[in-house]
Amino acid sequence: MSVLIYTESENGKLKKIAFEVASYAKQVANALGTTVTAVAVNTDDVTQLSTYGVDKVLKVTNEKLNTFNAKAYADILKQAASKEDSKVVVLSSSANDKFMAPILAVELGAGYVPNVVALPENTSPFQVKRTAFTNKAFAISEINTEIKLIGLSKNAFGIKESEGTAAVEDFTPTLDDADFSAKVTSQDKVTGKVTIADAEIVVSGGRGLKGPENWGMIEDLANVLGAATACSKPVSDMGWRPHGEHVGQTGKPVASNLYIAIGISGAIQHLAGINASKVKVVINNDPEAPFFKAADYGVVGDAFEVVPKLVEKLKEFKANNA
Repeated sequence: MSVLIYTESENGKLKKIAFEVASYAKQVANALGTTVTAVAVNTDDVTQLSTYGVDKVLKVTNEKLNTFNAKAYADILKQAASKEDSKVVVLSSSANDKFMAPILAVELGAGYVPNVVALPENTSPFQVKRTAFTNKAFAISEINTEIKLIGLSKNAFGIKESEGTAAVEDFTPTLDDADFSAKVTSQDKVTGKVTIADAEIVVSGGRGLKGPENWGMIEDLANVLGAATACSKPVSDMGWRPHGEHVGQTGKPVASNLYIAIGISGAIQHLAGINASKVKVVINNDPEAPFFKAADYGVVGDAFEVVPKLVEKLKEFKANNA
């Protein structure tokens, strides 16, 4: 029996969340007295997974899987779980994994708990802590099925190194036409920038910027911090920024270590989508803006004055501490 994980990658490179999932699974495996097996699809360097506690890697190579397909990937994990006799399967809580997880749960007959933020409270019965009510509360969920499916929240557990060596085994699951019934006709990907999904820091702008011509200061701050840029729904609706940068309950969820909101009032839908971020900073000239109630730090001031000064000071700090 082995704890099974799916390690996300893009263009053959493992994502940071893959190492976090591996780190988490290693601790679960230790509690259960077993090992960790990872499934890697079209991934180049899988040996680095051993640094984070993986004992075996099932390496899948198939050109048809270059584009994520929830049904096909779920079928791969089902077959891997059967091969390894896995009773615990750990995924991330990324958009792709949340799409795939319900399909996999049905195929495995597994109880599924997403948005998990800590190691199991108990393993018998199996209980895990998860966020609830758009990250405003926590719930302890008990999984009573034989196979348990866990969706780990981003940045909830962290990356922890473990000594060991991972055996790499080629794995060729059986896939048929039904697995590829859904077709991807086109993709619009951000290139050359930190993506919202992978970013530890996100700098987000709202209508307070007054127009797309002022977006440069958002990018200046993001560049100096090594952050991703994001926006509120009205900004994307008005066409100032692409919809791929819209964060919130109706956009992309954000669970960054630092979230900076500039000129965003803080509608409930926006706050619901970013509540999982660890530290929230707001810059707004309206002291009554709802965002101040949710923020850890707030600056009441004109963004057009505050942000350029912040960028200047950050550049000075980096230059003096290089």
